[in-house]
Amino acid sequence: MTSASPHQRGRAREAALARAVEDGLLGPRAPLVGLLDVDGVLAAVEALNEAFEGPAAVQHTFAAKACGLVPVLRLLAEAGMGCEVASPGELEQALAAGFTYDRLVFDSPAKTVEELEFALTHGIAINLDNFQEMTRVDGLLAGREPAGPIGLRVNPQVGSGAIGAMSTATATSKFGVALRDEGAVDAVIEAFAHRPWLNRLHAHVGSQGCPLPLIAEGVRAAYELAERINGGLGRAQITGLDIGGGLPVNFDSEDDRPTYADHVAALRTAVPGLFDGRYALITEFGRSLLAKSGTIGSVVEYTKSAGGRRIAVTHAGAQVATRTVFMPDAWPLRVGVFDAAGRPKGGPTEVVDIAGPCCFAGDLTATGRELPAVEPGDVVALYDTGAYYFSSHFSYNSLPRPAVYGYRTGPGGRVAFALVREAQSVRGVVEESGLSQADALVTLRSGNAGQQPGEAAE
Repeated sequence: MTSASPHQRGRAREAALARAVEDGLLGPRAPLVGLLDVDGVLAAVEALNEAFEGPAAVQHTFAAKACGLVPVLRLLAEAGMGCEVASPGELEQALAAGFTYDRLVFDSPAKTVEELEFALTHGIAINLDNFQEMTRVDGLLAGREPAGPIGLRVNPQVGSGAIGAMSTATATSKFGVALRDEGAVDAVIEAFAHRPWLNRLHAHVGSQGCPLPLIAEGVRAAYELAERINGGLGRAQITGLDIGGGLPVNFDSEDDRPTYADHVAALRTAVPGLFDGRYALITEFGRSLLAKSGTIGSVVEYTKSAGGRRIAVTHAGAQVATRTVFMPDAWPLRVGVFDAAGRPKGGPTEVVDIAGPCCFAGDLTATGRELPAVEPGDVVALYDTGAYYFSSHFSYNSLPRPAVYGYRTGPGGRVAFALVREAQSVRGVVEESGLSQADALVTLRSGNAGQQPGEAAE
């Protein structure tokens, strides 16, 4: 049994939860765990490749921010993906995972001189964010040729999707050169005319909450600008279009919608020339590749009532489901209830809030849900959490990061696990909080204000 279809993926998840409880990966001594369906991830990669088949050369990169765990990145590298990185940490994670320099794309609005020099020297593709950064690269190159492609990120200013924080093509977005600002297009054209090494355009409209027509409209703006620049220069200087990622994920059901095929169809309608082979295409999908394959499982520690509402207190809250807790309307999650043996619960339902362990009232991963009766010792599962959730920990209340396991299911529902990340120990939390410098402020207060770090007190 693989998990290539939504139905198979759901069955595989149930088998994995039951086996995780049986093996002690989830239970009283390990009350919180992240699970990632390997076959589901690979099926998503396959669907992406199939959707973009055609004459245009395409480099699909995975947005590392969606799950910066080295074993996950290694799996995607082995599946033929490239990797989009937006920080020194993500860059090092990608390199550790086995991505070669020529399969990396470096995006960040705040690249330092050192980071730019590293990318220019090693042939990592760069998307510049603004004209000041472009001038900085002029100085770093000083007449030499860059070792890899360099693009300019543009903001087509086509508007916002349903979630403002996820929309990057608004009138005042922090990203890229705002094309509808006065004089911006002329400045971009002039920049390309004076820099033969500038050979890509990058546009990304946003992700969750952005409908396909809006995304396609942003790509069309970049394509039309590329056509104008190449036509005006009389040469094919722009050879690649980075069209970002941003395919929304359906958090309402098991179904995959929209699909990558839907996305490509929208692009073909809005930008017919995009796929004719004149431009290499680069994509940066993240959430859509992993979200549906991830599950967070938590033991229910207590149940109670308040104001007539049942509350189930679990170990999964804002520390793993940060966006859901702080923006529940924008990031609702499906919830499953399982008994202490990891078997799906049925029977009469009740209206219940699913609460986390964090010490503030809003730490709720689901509110007013009609679910099978929840009891202490049961397992609550948060679905569609493969991207951003267990990989982007929020250290509120100094709660430790949970273990993450990948899994595959075989004949008869047999499940095999692989450890992706060990659970952080409480001791690890303490060490991370400055344990080795425990006396630093006391020493400073006692009168050794002139002492430099590392010097012994006289």
